[in-house]
Amino acid sequence: MKKELLLATVAAFSLSACTTTGWNSNAVKGGAGGAAAGAVAGLVYASVANKDARTAALVGAGLGALTGASVGAYMDRQEAELRNSLANTGVTVTRQGDQIILNMPSNVTFRTDQSNVEPQFYETLNSVAAVLQKYPKTLVDVYGHTDSTGSDQYNLELSNRRAMSVANYVSGRGVDPRRVYVTGYGESQPIASNATESGRAQNRRVEIQISPLT
Repeated sequence: MKKELLLATVAAFSLSACTTTGWNSNAVKGGAGGAAAGAVAGLVYASVANKDARTAALVGAGLGALTGASVGAYMDRQEAELRNSLANTGVTVTRQGDQIILNMPSNVTFRTDQSNVEPQFYETLNSVAAVLQKYPKTLVDVYGHTDSTGSDQYNLELSNRRAMSVANYVSGRGVDPRRVYVTGYGESQPIASNATESGRAQNRRVEIQISPLT
């Protein structure tokens, strides 16, 4: 059952000396959101609406939405800067229509079975956050994925914690948390076969989907 949650208080949670505020969190199966909340002390959750509510909140706060031809041009510029800043980092940049997807393999982001971002990946996330700050008229969805090793519940919780760690980090680097939505998918959305080690490695990932505010 899908649960939609909002961090309703400021979280005194630090990554690399960064203090973050709350963002939306969505658990695809029961339990992931609660597990992630338990991993970060001091978070209080309340019910929130969907993507439309995020858009309405940002537009209502004075951030104008993109319209017409400006959408594609805005995303083109952002894509070019992301490709330039993320070259040779292990992060892939994919364009799908007006959306940009960043794929962050777990082997460059986290230790095995851990959800804290590895220090050597901070610089890469700093680059991501800088571009997201420069282009504020976008929504940022952070998706966590695992391979099929382990139980469904364990994988769901791990994927959600990892997605929250990435969201927490970029929020701490100045990205407006009202733009950010977190989802843990566990093992449910593989991009390769789990029958091989190379396939499992591809499936262990965090994705950031960047969508225009329209």
